[in-house]
Amino acid sequence: MTGRLTNAKAAAAGAGSGAWFGLFIGLLVGLFTSGPAWLGLILGGALIGAFWGAVFGFIAHSTTRGERDFASTRGIVAARYELWVADEQAARARELLGAAQ
Repeated sequence: MTGRLTNAKAAAAGAGSGAWFGLFIGLLVGLFTSGPAWLGLILGGALIGAFWGAVFGFIAHSTTRGERDFASTRGIVAARYELWVADEQAARARELLGAAQ
């Protein structure tokens, strides 16, 4: 998600993270139960985690008052490349590089 981060987007991202965490906790607790109750633990954990994740995501974003509300991605782009070849292959490498442009 890139662009301006709103309170709703922050809450949605928090809900997603919280749901995964709640699902994990539900699975851990569900390991020690028998019968169909484990499904309720997993779903309950995911829902409770999503709720609290949304609450904390909303609060964490709203406390910055819009100062850090731009979401972006990072990328590494090379400014230049170095190619090392044996001396006897240098002419062929220049040919290939010239053809690639």
